[in-house]
Amino acid sequence: MKKKSKRYQKAAEVGDLTQAYNLEEAIALLQQMPSPKFDETVELSAKLMVDPRQSNQMVRGTVALPHGSGKTVKVVVFTDKPDEALAAGAEHAGLEDLIKKVQDGWMDFDVAIATPSAMKEVRKIARVLGPRGLMPNPKSGTVTDDVAEGIQQVKAGRVEFKMDKTANLHVICGKKSFPKEHLLENAQVIIETIGKARPEAFRGRYIKNMSISATMSPGVSLSSEHFASM
Repeated sequence: MKKKSKRYQKAAEVGDLTQAYNLEEAIALLQQMPSPKFDETVELSAKLMVDPRQSNQMVRGTVALPHGSGKTVKVVVFTDKPDEALAAGAEHAGLEDLIKKVQDGWMDFDVAIATPSAMKEVRKIARVLGPRGLMPNPKSGTVTDDVAEGIQQVKAGRVEFKMDKTANLHVICGKKSFPKEHLLENAQVIIETIGKARPEAFRGRYIKNMSISATMSPGVSLSSEHFASM
């Protein structure tokens, strides 16, 4: 069994982590935990009761965080009008040249946006982008003719989420250094958005449990008051 660091052990002593807390209490506990030498990313996690093997029970979507994610987002745009995308704030833009670059192994970006007309070419690298969660998708707003708006939303704090094969969701909530009120508002919006993403075909209890954690800290369980009615 892997030995936990002294800092991790001290973090676990901040509160009784066998208990569940309301969101405000959980964030307060998280921010009291000792931090490493970098600003940790805070993440909200949910265990869903849906069946990930059923295509009509897939849970995915995007959420616009009121106070942003605290992360500097590198955006690439697949388009035949690269100058417009670069002027709108994209780090890289292009079509055939950019696709070749990705095929050769370059992946120095966080979000990929594409125009609808470019998607025929972008599908050539679906096997590369898909497993990394980077394939442009209309449902996540990353396939759009309004490239400038798409770039602006991503850089302002729009976060994409997608359930994994074990029915778990992990959504970036911000940075540990954020004021508690900002993390609280971001987390509340995330929980509401996950609730709205409930598949229409699914019946029964939707969320089994939720927790909030930082990069190098133990998770803090959230009380069911936040998701029992979803």
